[in-house]
Amino acid sequence: MIMMENVPALARYEKFIDFVERLTAKGYRVTSKVLDVSHFGVPQRRKRLILSASRVGDPLLAAEAPARMTVREAIGGLPAAGQSGDTLHDIPTKHRSARVQAMIEAIPKDGGSRHSLPDPMKLGCHRRTSGFNDVYGRMKWEDVSPTITSGCSNPSKGRFIHPQENRPITLREAAILQSFPADYRFDVSHGKEAIALMIGNALPPKFIAAHGLAMARGFSK
Repeated sequence: MIMMENVPALARYEKFIDFVERLTAKGYRVTSKVLDVSHFGVPQRRKRLILSASRVGDPLLAAEAPARMTVREAIGGLPAAGQSGDTLHDIPTKHRSARVQAMIEAIPKDGGSRHSLPDPMKLGCHRRTSGFNDVYGRMKWEDVSPTITSGCSNPSKGRFIHPQENRPITLREAAILQSFPADYRFDVSHGKEAIALMIGNALPPKFIAAHGLAMARGFSK
């Protein structure tokens, strides 16, 4: 049995297509599909290509969950960051200039973006581009989060400002939005950026667990 995942664009890559043909020639049954992890209990919008192949049963993929988990359901009940006793939740945020902090505070709560700011408050680089629309944006309580990346603790890297508080999400919040268990322990001695990289690059555990269980059911047949 084989399972692999990668970016959606790989499905159109010549070498991936050849790989699937070679597996089939070796007697594997193969299925692959681009899926959004938010349909599998992960409170995050993230598309991945999943391949399942088997020579001992059916290569099954998991069925989609009936409802999506929201940001509020995932992190809304966490204690206040900074004094929670959870090292990952209490790592101090990066010091920002008074201008940037004022800009963050002025972005509308619950899903607002920098586009709502008055021109004098917008950074020059933002006024000169119509792209990167999630940069300095807030997450929305009743929606899934955007894709959690290695820049998840930096508002300048995406829509990573807390829905209500005037700060970026913490690494604990990022990990939970990736579906890591709330008590999962990271070695904080690696430093904040290294942990953010581990969290952002991870395949959401709840997503891959669902497909692993589907593979097991295929084997049992």
